Order: sequence, then C-alpha cells, then structure tokens
Amino acid sequence: MPNIKIFSGSSHQDLSQKIADRLGLELGKVVTKKFSNQETCVEIGESVRGEDVYIVQSGCGEINDGLMELLIMINACKIASASRVTAVIPCFPYARQDKKDKSRAPISAKLVANMLSIAGADHIITMDLHASQIQGFFDIPVDNLYAEPAVLKWIKENIPDWKNCIVVSPDAGGAKRVTSIADRLNVEFALIHKERKKANEVDRMVLVGDVKDRVAILVDDMADTCGTICHAADKLASAGATRIYAILTHGIFSGPAIARIDSACFEAVVVTNTIPQEDKMKHCSKIQVIDISMILAEAIRRTHNGESVSYLFSHVPL
Repeated sequence: MPNIKIFSGSSHQDLSQKIADRLGLELGKVVTKKFSNQETCVEIGESVRGEDVYIVQSGCGEINDGLMELLIMINACKIASASRVTAVIPCFPYARQDKKDKSRAPISAKLVANMLSIAGADHIITMDLHASQIQGFFDIPVDNLYAEPAVLKWIKENIPDWKNCIVVSPDAGGAKRVTSIADRLNVEFALIHKERKKANEVDRMVLVGDVKDRVAILVDDMADTCGTICHAADKLASAGATRIYAILTHGIFSGPAIARIDSACFEAVVVTNTIPQEDKMKHCSKIQVIDISMILAEAIRRTHNGESVSYLFSHVPL
C-alpha cells in the first residue's frame, strides 16, 4: 500500500502495532515527550508530504493528555503537507457527555469534535460511539464501526447453549443494540429499566422480560465503575438466570470495577481491546478480550483504497 503512514499515540501502542502488522506496514516514527512543566511535545520522525496519514489514539488512561497528544499529532501532520489525516479513535473520549441533560451542563463530545476538526482531521474512524448522533457533531466524515459482528462470533464460539440464551440490555439506552444482536442470533431479549439518583450510582432496577432457566448475556457499549452491570447481574440471578455473561465494547473499569466484577456472579466479562486490558486481566480471571484490530485495519485499508466500509457492519474480516 503506497502513500500511507500509520502513527501511534501513546495511549494504546499494542493495538496500533496489531493494526500495522495486519496491514503489513511499519508504524511511523514518532517521539512523544513532556517538558518539565508537563506540556506535550510530539516530533514526527519521517516525511508525510502527500501521504494518507492515520493516527491511532484511544480515549483511555490519561484521557486529557491522550486527546491533546492526538490534536498535536494531527496538526503536526497537517502542516507538514499530509494529503489527508484520519484520526482512528477506537474509544471516543467524552462520548458520555453528548447532550445537555440538566441546566448548565456542557456538551463536551461536541467540543472534542470541534477540536479535532480545527486541529486538521479530515476523517474520523471510531467504534461503538456511546450515542451515534455524535457523528452529527462533525462536519467531516465519521465512520462509526460496530463490535457487533465480533461479539456474535464470540457468542457462537464460546457459549455452548447460545440458542437458549436471552440478550439483556442493562438500560433503556442500549435497547437498539440488544434487539439487533437478539435478531441476528434469533433469540429473545430483555430490558432492565434503571433510575439514577446521580452519575455512577444506580437507585433501583426493574427487569422487563423472562430470564428464568436461560443463559443471560448482558450487552452494553461501555462499563466504567461497573455498578450498573453488577446490579443487573444480581437482578438476573434473582430472576432465575442459569449463567450470566457480560459483553462490553469499551471496558474502562475504573475505581472499584475490578473488585465488583470479582464478587459478582458472572461466568465471564468479555471486552474488546479498544482499551488496553492486560493489567486488568492479571487482576481478574473473569475478564476475556475480543481482538478488534482486524476490523480497524480493514477499515483503514478500505478507506485508503476508496472502497466501501459498510461490509464491516455485518462481517468480521477473516
């Protein structure tokens, strides 16, 4: 593939390396350092003039530092005459702040969109946005890829009696995602209605649907402190579910999350590697990872060659 360069930010180099390997490319040379006053300095170590540049940076770890680093890298490539700069952001930062849900609340996802555009990004590739309307915050093309095909593949390969399962959404917001998976597996689905008193804290839950004597699969796009999914697992267990799995796209797992997963009644908590999970897996044997690097790599290849990306919405590349 001529005229293409892939650079990795510091947030998730393992994923960037897997994407580059899949495409048969070397990662571009980039040196990121901090001055003693914590300012970020990025040096792109090779020419990008006239190249199609892809910068891989996930919204995880030190989120603000990672975002600033991404903006600086985009700008550095843009003013070095790159023909097109695409930001590959597997987990979009600030995606939960996507609407004004109370007075004087910020819409930070829109702010991040503006910052990326102003920095010079020409195209965004991301995965399982918390709210798909975030695509409309940009005036540049956004490809929102889905982990769903990889999730379906995992369910069929790893849950022996998946034909007798029920797919459950831990909140009303994920209903669309869950119904789509349930339709493609040809099984039933259930919903859990939750009421929050404040962020990261759930007040009460009501289960809508019958899970008795079924394998329950909780599906959500992200889990942060895991309060919701652990609450939901208890609710499903008390409603008679035989085994409970959780499948999440972005396993943020901050604060008490790992301890909560350990003590909850999950068979397995399955996450994708949009966020690095090696450390979490060492501390918790229930966490399993689905590799989605081939989906991102294929999206980059198709974008570079001017092909359609829609095939990836329903298939996992081999």
